[in-house]
Parts: sequence; C-alpha cells; structure tokens
Amino acid sequence: MLEIRKSEDRGHANHGWLDSYHSFSFADYYDPDHMGFGPLRVINDDRIVAGAGFGTHGHRDMEIITYVLEGEVAHRDSMGTGSTIRPGDVQRMSAGTGVQHSEFNPSQENGTHLLQIWIQPAVQGIPPSYEEKHFDAAEKRGRLRLIASPDAADGSTLIHQDAKVYVGLFDGAERTSLPLAQGRRAYLHVARGEVEVNGVSLKAGDALKMTDAASVDIAHGKAAEVLLFDMV
Repeated sequence: MLEIRKSEDRGHANHGWLDSYHSFSFADYYDPDHMGFGPLRVINDDRIVAGAGFGTHGHRDMEIITYVLEGEVAHRDSMGTGSTIRPGDVQRMSAGTGVQHSEFNPSQENGTHLLQIWIQPAVQGIPPSYEEKHFDAAEKRGRLRLIASPDAADGSTLIHQDAKVYVGLFDGAERTSLPLAQGRRAYLHVARGEVEVNGVSLKAGDALKMTDAASVDIAHGKAAEVLLFDMV
C-alpha cells in the first residue's frame, strides 16, 4: 500500500524566530491520523532565523536525529557535549533516562534549515549518549547512504530501534532501488527538490508511506534530497 503525505497537509507553526512544518502530531498540532508511522514519531521541517534557537529543554527515552540542510546549529547538552553541526553532518542523541540540551543558529546573518527527527527506541531507561558523523555529498549522490541503524553498519550512527535511515541525492538520470524485507514498512520524505518514488511524483515536503512494498524505487530526480526510513 502507498499513501502520500502532501507537504501542504502538514501541521504548521510560525513563531517568528522559528517556522516549522510537522509531518506528525507535535506540540499544538494534533491529528489523530498522523501520530507517527511505526517507530517514527517526529519529522519537523524547521527554519530558524539568524541568532535564534531552542533554549535548554529536556528529553527522555527518544532517539533524536538532527539533519542540517542549510546553515549551522550549535548544540550544547547536559552530557558535556558542545558542537556545531553543518550540512552533511548527522547528529544522533539517545535521550534515555534524560538529557537537557539547547540548539541555536550561531549565525547573525543567515538562517538555518534543518530536519528534526524522533524515533521511539525499542528499549527505555538507557544511559543518554551522543554521536555525530559527517557524510559527504559524494557518498549520497545517486544512491541511498545509510546514516543511522541499529548496528552502526557501514559507518552509520547507532540508534536503539530496528530502523535504518538513509539519505540520497538524485538528479537527472540518477536512480536506485532498495529491496524491503517482508513485513517491513518504509517512509520516504523529500527534503528538497522533486523526485519519483515507486511511480509517484513527489515534491519538497511530500512523503510516501509504504507497507508491503517489495522495494523502494527512486528515479527522475530534480535537485532532490530524500530521507528514507526502513522500519519494523
């Protein structure tokens, strides 16, 4: 089964300093038909103005992935981690028993565009942890690059759930196909550009939910960047 989640149907909140689109119910946006998909609970498409950001706040028992599309994010947390992540970087934070952190756009001139992703873990009450890795554009060009997995395969970041997260860049004749094991579900989010997935045309902000699909087939990209979740 294929189900399209259109960009314009997402929840939207503009706080001035933050312009955010919610693929699933989040904060003041509630839609009982879009509470998550399998263990995937949040995809927030956030734009943060120069010099602004999220003050110190807490999380627990959640796998949190930050993927920067444009600009920078300065991260600080109660584990003692301090880092600035940029396009190509993947930040994974396992909140576990609890963590406090802040995220700011350190630039005084340029905005930041990022995806904030939450995946519900298969285990609770683990010690909080942090990981950050960089994946060059060449690694994602015309293919799906694994960036998060339950066994840190292929140099990916480690998440505590039976889920694999891929990122790919597609343009022109570039195409790829990823087989899906029986019983798996897949969710593909278009971060930017346009692309065709399993014969369905999608644009930036759109997503495609897939259950009982034999594979995920990607083609006809136009400056497209996609994230794919292969999940239990």
